[in-house]
Amino acid sequence: MDDQVILFEERTASRGTVGFAQLNAEGSLNALTQSMIDQLGERLTAWAARDDIACVVLYSAGDRAFCAGGDVIGLYHAMTAVDPGHPCAEAERFFATEYRLDYQIHTYPKPVLCWGHGTVMGGGLGLLAGSSHRVVTAGSLIAMPEISIGLFPDVGATWFLNRMPPRIGLYLALTGTPLNPADALQVGLADYFITQETRDAVFAALTEAAWGADANANRALLAHILRGFDDECRGARGVPDLSAAHLELIGRAADNFDVSSFRAAMAAADQSDPWIRRGAENMERGSPTSMAMTYSQLRSGRHLSLKQAFMREFNQAAQCTRHPDFAEGVRALLVDKDREPSWTPPTLEELGSDYVNAHFALPGDYAHHPLEDL
Repeated sequence: MDDQVILFEERTASRGTVGFAQLNAEGSLNALTQSMIDQLGERLTAWAARDDIACVVLYSAGDRAFCAGGDVIGLYHAMTAVDPGHPCAEAERFFATEYRLDYQIHTYPKPVLCWGHGTVMGGGLGLLAGSSHRVVTAGSLIAMPEISIGLFPDVGATWFLNRMPPRIGLYLALTGTPLNPADALQVGLADYFITQETRDAVFAALTEAAWGADANANRALLAHILRGFDDECRGARGVPDLSAAHLELIGRAADNFDVSSFRAAMAAADQSDPWIRRGAENMERGSPTSMAMTYSQLRSGRHLSLKQAFMREFNQAAQCTRHPDFAEGVRALLVDKDREPSWTPPTLEELGSDYVNAHFALPGDYAHHPLEDL
């Protein structure tokens, strides 16, 4: 039932109230649907207006995923129900409301704890990245794998990938390489490591806390609580896959300042390193349009504000729903599962700059940008 895809709960604390929102679509790895986006946005708005709500917690049902991304299979069916190249109102509304929700979390007036256990990809990373306090566990696996489905790293990735150590965000965007929990802490996508088995104790501590009326004091209180549990779990954190040697290689590849040369540099790197080999293989299989668009998105988006990033990403998303690679990528990977996408065009060499640049323009049938009021 649509009214059960997110479970909301309010728990009275020593002083104040903590609002809990649990993504409850375990069978789909808690993939975000339009109903989930609408319900969560509405409840966050209501909680923001209440003086007694001191803190908000986002978490999920099941052990496999916090959120594996947006409901791209649903978007595929919506896009393929309209004539090719024509607007799909359902898909474009999804992206507009998803990005509005992400922006709401980034700018929320109260502390937001996101418990990022399990798979955290795409739209799930949009929720995690925007939260003020971000927890990963030993089971966390974080990635932006959109290049494999003909899309691009969205949900604010222009903004948060560009705030990682130099060039690493560009690499993750172009390759879809996943990060383990220690990697996420190292690059700034997470703040605390706490074991999944400790979650109930953390939530209990939140309901024992004496919250106040000052949001910054409440943020500090939440940080203090989480840091204590982080300290207790430090021995289970593990080590990053991302090494100094990887960072140097990525930096050298990015010195070329064009996507074809970046891909060639990764292909020429030592493929005995499984981390590098996986990234190089993902680039070879990915959509050339997505690759070129993503490269331009990250390179030219370094100085965009958060609002500007979301507005431009909506332009890209709307254009992707009207161009062939997004639907084709979802078909090949998730619908027919033949893993043989027919990309348009099929190679980077056949890709013209005008075609790529067109993906950054708001479609002409919009009188106003749907996110201009953020």
